[in-house]
Amino acid sequence: MNQEIIDEITNQDYSSITNKIEKFVSEQIEKNHAKGVILGLSGGIDSAVLAYVCRGKLKEKTLALIMPDTSITPKIETEDALKIISLTGIEYKLIDIHPIINEYSMYLEPNEKSRGNLRARIRTNILYYYANIRNYLVLGSSDKSEYLIGYFTKYGDGASDITPIISLYKLQVREIARHLGISEKIVSKKSSPHLWKEHEAEKELGIQYEEIDSILYCMFDKKLTIDETEKVTQIDRTTIEKINQLNKDSEHKRMLPAKLETE
Repeated sequence: MNQEIIDEITNQDYSSITNKIEKFVSEQIEKNHAKGVILGLSGGIDSAVLAYVCRGKLKEKTLALIMPDTSITPKIETEDALKIISLTGIEYKLIDIHPIINEYSMYLEPNEKSRGNLRARIRTNILYYYANIRNYLVLGSSDKSEYLIGYFTKYGDGASDITPIISLYKLQVREIARHLGISEKIVSKKSSPHLWKEHEAEKELGIQYEEIDSILYCMFDKKLTIDETEKVTQIDRTTIEKINQLNKDSEHKRMLPAKLETE
């Protein structure tokens, strides 16, 4: 792996980026005649960054929902989310979605992955429920790495009104988190949507984010071919082809539904 590529990705003006994100969210609130924003706070780094960005001028216009499934969500995740609340001072609600999952499960055939995606979609339903009550916009917490490889649930955590950090790779999200003063415990935590027990992103993907971001950066920002990416990143071709295939296979997640043209 080429450290120079990683340095190229991470060496950014995070003060400027933070200001741009805050300005973007404020402008979207005004443009859409909304009263504020709502986000799902998991205790992970992506949603933590959103919470810290919103703690300034947007503090009185922000609501965070902490929505563990207490049957599988590690207790430490909820504790970390509550710690973020105490440090930012934003309004929050804590909702255990386990009873809702159980109710669904009474009528559905068992399937671990589909049940995991159901958790993500239930959380989104609840976010939009409160967004509807308050006339708030839903903040999406997907970063560029997850977006490009389709590592999100369609109409689940991939559904939102605005996506403030979708132009930032995971490595950049870690750096902006440090800039915002988020604890190293959150920054260095293994990324996970916790859709099932012991669920970790890098374990599921079989690739570290340093590799994922290096590959995506070379292919999408630098517009390099697979051969060129292999040479520049010094990552094995099999891994590069896997990331490329994940991008292709998840294209439907990034597109509007297909329409039949009758004329």
